[in-house]
Amino acid sequence: YKNYDTSCGVISNLDQSAQEDSVLVKVLKEQGAIPFVKTNLPQGLLNYDCSNPIYGQTVNPHNLQKTSGGSSGGEGALVGGGGSLLGIGSDIGGSIRIPAAFCGICGFKPTSGRLRSVLLGFISQYRRRRLSCGPMARDVDSLALCMQALLCSHMFALDPTVPPMPFNTQVYQSCRPLRIGYLENDGYTQPSPSFVRGLREVRALLEQAGHTVRPRHSNTDERLTA
Repeated sequence: YKNYDTSCGVISNLDQSAQEDSVLVKVLKEQGAIPFVKTNLPQGLLNYDCSNPIYGQTVNPHNLQKTSGGSSGGEGALVGGGGSLLGIGSDIGGSIRIPAAFCGICGFKPTSGRLRSVLLGFISQYRRRRLSCGPMARDVDSLALCMQALLCSHMFALDPTVPPMPFNTQVYQSCRPLRIGYLENDGYTQPSPSFVRGLREVRALLEQAGHTVRPRHSNTDERLTA
């Protein structure tokens, strides 16, 4: 975001304003969006909470005694509290999806490389390959509208590494049953019983809706980290 720092909560990154807008910001502005604020995140990003030594703690808009989640917790709190219709977060192992769940909104992590991602020097090459930027909003239709706006010729011209595949409205609106894979355990982190129960409840609902749901088994060398 031009003329603003991208500190990632790290003091040494202060006073290093961006010289130009990122690709995502350029495309959103071209589509008529008005960026008006940058929100908080945990120091170094890789955290399920949302605090840093520069801007302090972000709390949940629905309960000030609770966290907003992380790492895109500032964005989740802003959208969840009604401060914005749309936000953009980044996600490796849940950093869009966790604050979206905590703040009662919707979040979407696109496939890595589907949108232009911000390159941050302290993130390893392994994690960069899994980093995605994606939308956060109050409902699924708003997420789809954002993806439709971003996946356009302007994006593809600005960044030739992004696959030139426009948003497929026909697929999004289709009622055709889907085949969906899911993980209960990634082979590295043991999920809590409540997480497994919630996942199985979602699986049952998807099956009731006519979709085919199959378990997947993760290769432990392909570990997901937040």
